[in-house]
Order: sequence, then C-alpha cells, then structure tokens
Amino acid sequence: MDRQIGRGGEASMDDIGIGGIGISMDTEDASASGAVSAGGDALSLALAERDAGALFVVNHSGGKDSQAMMIHVLEHVPASQVLVVHATLGESEWPGALEHAREQAEAAGAPFLVAQAGKTFLGMVEKRRADRPEVPSWPSASTRQCTSDLKRGPVTREVRRYASARGIDRIVNCMGMRAAESSARARKRPWAEHAAHGVAGRSWHDWLPIHALSTAEVLATVHAAGQALHPAYALGNERLSCVFCLFGSAGDLRNGALHNPELYARYVEMERRTGYTLHMSRKALPEITGVPG
Repeated sequence: MDRQIGRGGEASMDDIGIGGIGISMDTEDASASGAVSAGGDALSLALAERDAGALFVVNHSGGKDSQAMMIHVLEHVPASQVLVVHATLGESEWPGALEHAREQAEAAGAPFLVAQAGKTFLGMVEKRRADRPEVPSWPSASTRQCTSDLKRGPVTREVRRYASARGIDRIVNCMGMRAAESSARARKRPWAEHAAHGVAGRSWHDWLPIHALSTAEVLATVHAAGQALHPAYALGNERLSCVFCLFGSAGDLRNGALHNPELYARYVEMERRTGYTLHMSRKALPEITGVPG
C-alpha cells in the first residue's frame, strides 16, 4: 500500500485536535458568513431569538458535547421550541449513538428527527476510487466530504422541510463545538448569521452554546443532570460519532476495532483495495491500532 501519497492541504495536528477530545459530529462552520458575536453576547442574541419564536435545532451525535449542549439549551429554551436532529451514519457510527440521542430528546419532551444521506461512508469511498483512482479515496481534513454529504447536507434538508411544514421562519442551529478542542475551533465565534441557509424569507443563525466549556465542565454538566454517557466512553473513548475517523486518536480507533471487528475488517480491506489510508497520519489502521485486519 502506498501510504506516501499526500492528501493535500492537511490541517496541523494542533488545528484538528488529534489525540484530544476530537472533532464532534456537529461540524457546520459557525463563522462561515454573516455578522458574528463573541463571549456573553451569544446568549443574549439566542434569548432574543427565543423570544421571537425561533426554532432551536440541537444537532446531537450521541456524544458528550452534544449531550451537554442540549442540557444547556434547555436551561434557556422551552422544549416546545427545540428540535433534536441526529445525522445517522448507519454502520459507520457507534452502535447506540442514535438511540442515545433519541432517549435524551424523549426525556426532554422534544421532537426528534433522523437525517440520513442516500449513500454510505464506505460506498462514498468506493465511488471516489472508481471515479478518480489517481487521488486519495478517503475524506481528508481539506476535503471533508463525509461531513458535507453525510451530516450537514441531510440535516439542513430535514430542518428546512420541518420548518416549511410548520411555517417556521426563524432557526437557531445549535452545535457542540468547543474552543478547548483545537486552535481552529477556538477561533470560531459562538454566534453567526448563516445567510446561505436563510433562504425563502427564513433567518438562520448558528450558535455554539458550550464553546467556552472545558472537557471537565462538559462531563460535570452531564453528571449534574443525572444523565449517563454513551457506553463507548466507559471503554475509554475520548469522542464519539464515527467508529473510525480520520481524526481519531489511537485509543479510540483501537476501541473501535476491538468492539466492532466486522466493520473494522471492512475498513482495513477498503484501505488495501484503494491503496490509501483513512487516517490523516497516513498510517494504516492495523499499524495505528495494533489489531490485525
């Protein structure tokens, strides 16, 4: 396998938080467009949107950051104005992630939607290999097709559909990204207008409610609410969403391999078939995890 072929434009390890609590499923760029606001102004702006009747969309991966973020949102916004959305990755996400998100939504009395793409992660890799064998088949930090096609796109589609059916014209899109995760995320603003999504007379703002929280504060928030984390954290996982992620720490990838052996074998085989590697380190999965494929 040629693992020397560059992915091009890779973020640095510090930028993406390798080895720490990594990139969460909630990956919309909160500073993509429009006016932004930092610090405590974000909550004031969110409360103004609440009072104007906005729908608060909680993007919930099933992970700890999503969980703490939803707890925080519900401290300020009634469940009647909250919609919980889970972008399912099917076989590629940790078993029970969808159910964990749904349980928190049901406990809060908030509606729950599942957003799903019309393709799978491995199917996407296979198609890229077939269409463009001369370029890396797997997503990279600079070409995160997994985020745009499997998460952001389906969530945006479902939220627009939900809002249109109910005549909702104000949306606050809540995501669990935190400054402590990486230097790139530290540069994000906790409040931004997202004009590209605010079409057909609809306003759309992105809000990062727990942007200032540390990992310890996230865990304390979940504990104080009397909630349990997804079981993968008890195995030692630092983050949760995809079982095997290009940003994943060695420990998370090893846990994924040990507890999802059939899926792991398919990923290892796909690396062999494409001649490229999943992880941004350019190391093959067995080399990272110590688990044969």
